[in-house]
Parts: sequence; structure tokens; C-alpha cells
Amino acid sequence: MTTAQSARMHEVTEENRDIVDRVLDYSRQRLLMADTPLDKPQSPSELSRLAGVTISEQGIGGAKALSIFEHILAPACITTDDPRYLSFIPCAPSKAAAAFDVVVSASALYGGSWLEGAGAVHAENEVLRWLAAEFGLPTGAGGVFVQGGTLGNLSALVAARETAREKAREAGAPAPDRWRVVCSAEAHSSIASAARVMDVEIVAVPVDDDGTLRGPAVEEALAEHGGSVFAVVATGGTTNFGIVDDLDGIGQAAARHGVWFHVDGAYGLSAMLSPDARIRFAGVERADSLVVDPHKWLFAPFDACALLYRDPELGRRAHTQHADYLDTLTETTDWSPSDFAAHLTRRPRGLPLWFSLASYGAAAYREAITGSLRLAQEIAAIIEERPEFELVRQPQLSVVVFERVGWDKADYGRWSSRLLDEQVAFVTPSAHHGRPNARFAILNPRTTLDDLTLILDSMS
Repeated sequence: MTTAQSARMHEVTEENRDIVDRVLDYSRQRLLMADTPLDKPQSPSELSRLAGVTISEQGIGGAKALSIFEHILAPACITTDDPRYLSFIPCAPSKAAAAFDVVVSASALYGGSWLEGAGAVHAENEVLRWLAAEFGLPTGAGGVFVQGGTLGNLSALVAARETAREKAREAGAPAPDRWRVVCSAEAHSSIASAARVMDVEIVAVPVDDDGTLRGPAVEEALAEHGGSVFAVVATGGTTNFGIVDDLDGIGQAAARHGVWFHVDGAYGLSAMLSPDARIRFAGVERADSLVVDPHKWLFAPFDACALLYRDPELGRRAHTQHADYLDTLTETTDWSPSDFAAHLTRRPRGLPLWFSLASYGAAAYREAITGSLRLAQEIAAIIEERPEFELVRQPQLSVVVFERVGWDKADYGRWSSRLLDEQVAFVTPSAHHGRPNARFAILNPRTTLDDLTLILDSMS
């Protein structure tokens, strides 16, 4: 590549003015579109046929590249903020958050250290302090925004194990034959993933008939495995059903045994902002660490998970990376986000949430979350009234799981595919204890009761 060729990527040229204008125009149009298409995936062969070869030595130009994205690639991606996207856990960023995500990239901000991104880190920390106060953590609690709940849970558990190791060394106790983490048998898959990465053992504790992990069962596991347990994980809203574990009882059991208490609230912990659900999370204030994903129920764009520590210094001791070129950062007391999780380079992914909260105020968030909770109760009542349906479990939060009487797995699959093919909705089949079912994950404030009843009617 010649100097002239490389310079055209970075200098303010007419070509780059045109590219920026086109991209920003498209972004504005998409952000302000009142009725975005749901869209659906295409096969690899079809995308290759339609898009052709886009990477070459000379490039195809910004206009053509954007056209390929707008007309071929984007329509092959399901729109996660569509009000009828009810599968998995939807993402429904506010307009302010989505718009400000553009600013984060356009401003070339780095969010790994205070030295390089003090203003961005300050804003992120304001959000983290607000969340910590909402969850009842003490003054001084803090943490970092990471990529998602999986990385957040892993980072918290690494800090928990390092803390347990340090305590054992100070006490002169021998290391256990194998470190263990106690969690629900229905804990999120990211806990098992973290255990594999850390090469530790999972002690899966059975839940009660209502799907809840409770303190007495955790107490038994802790008594059995003793000093080999370095952390107990409770779930603040399971992904499949939205069940909140007995946080208070589990937290008390962990405290009696001197074990780190972590709450995985990636999906459900945001419900604490609503007065309708706050009581369900009694005991979360006991947590030594917790996670909540703003890209789920706090209306931020992908990807953002808030990881909070009761004592951030324990997170810093576990995660700070040391190298000669990093000494200028690590030899200060500055709050550098890279020190609090299993990462180094990071974008200030908490800024879109900060901008949205600052723009609209927390009350708007409380109202939106409360609306989802109440909508879940409304559609659950309608499901119970219809003889062709069975409600699998009363919703605690905003996940509603139900069965269509007489349907097998293939029936659910055909129905789900038809809904997407006809651009009605995106509702994937689920299952519980081997029985197939359907599931509404209601997080988008634009989802209505009419949307949900329309989908129920399609199962007739």
C-alpha cells in the first residue's frame, strides 16, 4: 500500500466526507424509523450470491459497501428491538442510547484507563454507583462495564477464588484438592462455562419444585464441601423462567461459612427498579459481587454488562495486569476499568446507558420495567383462560412460558418458522424437563397485549 492509499483512510477528503455523510444519514434513518422490519436470516450461499466479493485490494467504495449492507446484509439479521422479538432475551435500546453509541465510536474514546478516558470513566462510574445504590450495596461499591454476563460472571468468580486463596494462605491452611463453586442446578450456562475456563468444579444444588434455589439446600452443600467452596452463585431472574432465587437465605448461608456470595442478575436484576418486583430481590444487598446486563432490561445497545463488587479492591487485586509498559497506569491509585475484570482493552460501553439515563431520568426506566412486568401478568391470565393452552408456571418477572395442548416439538418448530417467514414475530420454541413449550420474553416497552394475543391466535 502506498502512502497516498493509506492516507485516504484517515484524512478529511471528499471521499471520506461522502462516506461519513452516507453512514450518518443511514444511521439517522434507521434510528428514527417508526416501523423497522423484523427481517430474517439467509443461507450462506444466498448471501454470497447476493453480496458477491466485497474485500479486494482497491476496495469497492463506501457507497457500494453501504448499499450492500443496507439491502443485503442488514435484512439477513433479525431486528432485536422489534416489539415482536420475544425469543431469548431481547435488546431494546432507547433512542438516546442507540444514538449515543454512534458518538462513542465517532469520538475515538478508550475506556480502559483513567489516564486515557477520565471523562468517560467518570460518567460510567456515576451509573455504576447509581446501580449499586439501587441494589443496596454500600457506599464504596463499584466495578466496571464488561462485554456481557458471561465475562462478568467469570471475572467475579476469578476475584472470588483469588480472595479465597489469599485467605487460605494467610491462615496457613492447605489448598483444597479442587476448588468448587456452589450454584443452582438451573443456573445460567455461563457459570458452567466459567468453571471450565477456571478448571474448577461445579456443585449443582437441586432447586425446589417451584424452580427456586433456597438457603437450606445451599447450607447442606457448604457443610458437605467445606473449605473447597470459594463462591456461592444465586440467580436474580433465570433466563428460561425469570425465577429469582432465595437471595436472602443463600446470602446468609454463604456468610455463615465465610464464602463469597455472587448474584447473577444479568436478565432479571433490573426488575428491582420497579416497585412491583423489588421485594423479590431481598438479600441482594448481601452480595460480594453481582452482574446485570443493561443491554437486556436497561435499554442499552449491545454489548454491556455491569459488574459490581462490594469491595472493588478485591476485584482490582485479582485482575490488574502488570507489564513494564503498564507501570504508568498500575503504579497510581487511579480508577482504571481494566483493573476490575478479565480484560485490558475496552471501549467505554457504559456511556450509552449514562446518556440515556441522563436524558430521560430514572423514573422513565422504572415505568418501562413496570410495564413489562404487568404485561406478563396480563398475558399469563389470558393463557390460563384459554383451554387450548397451559401455563407452565406463573411468571415472577417478564418471562411467560406456556404449552399448546397436543403439540409436539415439530409442531412448535413449524409454527415458529411460519411466524418468522411471514414476518409476524420471532418466537423460538423452548423446553422444560423434556417437554416442548413456547416462551415470551417481554422486555421491549413497545410490545403490546395485542401483539401477544395475535401470536397466541396464530397457534389455533
